[in-house]
Amino acid sequence: MGSVGETPAEEFTVLVTGFDAFKSEYPQNPSWEIASRLPEYLPARTKSQTAGASATTTTSPTVPPVRIVVYPEPVRVNYQTVRKLVPTLWDGTPTKLEGEGDKEFVPPAKIDLLLHIGMAGPRLHYALERVGRRDGYTLRDVDDQLLGDTPADRGDPQWPWYGVPAALESDLDLDDVLTRWRGHAPQGTDLRISVDAGRYLCDFIYFSSLAHLYRKGQETKGEDERYARRRVSFLHVPAAATPERVAFGKELVVELIRSLVESEVVARAQGQKPTDIKESTAASVAAPGADTVTGKWYRD
Repeated sequence: MGSVGETPAEEFTVLVTGFDAFKSEYPQNPSWEIASRLPEYLPARTKSQTAGASATTTTSPTVPPVRIVVYPEPVRVNYQTVRKLVPTLWDGTPTKLEGEGDKEFVPPAKIDLLLHIGMAGPRLHYALERVGRRDGYTLRDVDDQLLGDTPADRGDPQWPWYGVPAALESDLDLDDVLTRWRGHAPQGTDLRISVDAGRYLCDFIYFSSLAHLYRKGQETKGEDERYARRRVSFLHVPAAATPERVAFGKELVVELIRSLVESEVVARAQGQKPTDIKESTAASVAAPGADTVTGKWYRD
């Protein structure tokens, strides 16, 4: 494994976050258990992995060395913690770690992709979230606090999401990513795209990233590469955190990262430029009930 300083211009950097535990029935959050076990660099696929993968017609491009940087502690399931943290990741601002005394996390100077991982409810499939939403956060966080945003905040220039649409999507080609991911994953693995992240901290952290990139992209008129495209994705994993499920989830996330990188490399090779800022198209074509606040922290 090469040192970080050898070929920084050629490396592709993926930042990953996972959440801390928050429910008594789930003392371990599989999103963090998976994230914390990811390798420092994306490994090459083995012959056995290739043989066991699903059939796909998508060609895998040559990709540069992929560095995987995991935010070094689980993110507290707290609205204000997430609201403060997310901008620092994209802006490169050092962040004091909650459980590490005076230690700080310094984000990579260049983030090519950011992958947030969170825990879904008692279901077995893995879902990439297409849409993040601004409103409807009525559930209390792990510290029994409400978000507290009100409709009146939308007219306040000091509000973190001032001027941001009610729904936003990533600029990553998630349909292409899903095709590649299914091609790399073991046959029969249930992988999907969802249009409703659940209106809790998973939805909140995803929208926080999308909204920050949206606002910064407008402020810099697309001239700052850090904010020129919304290069962020969110993955919901099943709630089970047994050693076997965590190990399987880790391998799936490794292949998801491979798929995200491959898709982005192809997009760049095709000359994809910073996109025009637009609202989420999925907001108007979401599945029935997707805009309904259910009072649960997950979607079935």
